Amino acid sequence: MINDTLNDARHKMEQALEHVRGEFGTVRTGRANPQILNRVTVEYYGSPTPLQQLASVAVPEGRLMVVQPFDKSVIGDIERAISRADLGLNPSNDGSVIRIAFPPLSEERRSDLVKVVRNMAEEARVAVRNIRRTAKHDIESLEGEVSDDDIRRGEADLQDVTDGFVAQIDELLGQKESELKEV
Repeated sequence: MINDTLNDARHKMEQALEHVRGEFGTVRTGRANPQILNRVTVEYYGSPTPLQQLASVAVPEGRLMVVQPFDKSVIGDIERAISRADLGLNPSNDGSVIRIAFPPLSEERRSDLVKVVRNMAEEARVAVRNIRRTAKHDIESLEGEVSDDDIRRGEADLQDVTDGFVAQIDELLGQKESELKEV
């Protein structure tokens, strides 16, 4: 029973880690990264459609991204959607592809993005701690069904798992911060 609770908590913590990894991918650095366009939706025949369903995204060089629509008639809509997405990007199209140049980030913008990334990491840590608290409550509710030693062992294992995931979040944060501070 305790193992089921631990496995469930571990699975939920993995989901929280993957979520923060995806969130970090959407933060713009000085380099072109196709994940930054994951949240962009384009009005396509009256319905909002994710950009990935309408175009392929390539990064031919470090500071340039190329978006090639599958249907050339929506190139203007895609360009407008990227501009409206508030990513700080200025797309330009030549009729067949959209080119997005990534200008170098100013020092002030870098420090702002570091703060944003730190907040994302803290939210992930809080999510992991909330999962731990719920799992700990579930383990404690087994009192009477299993021995007190098993409960203490389960809580210690739960804390080890939690510490491991918090360390992974901190490691991701360190990588993203160094990426943002890179000139």
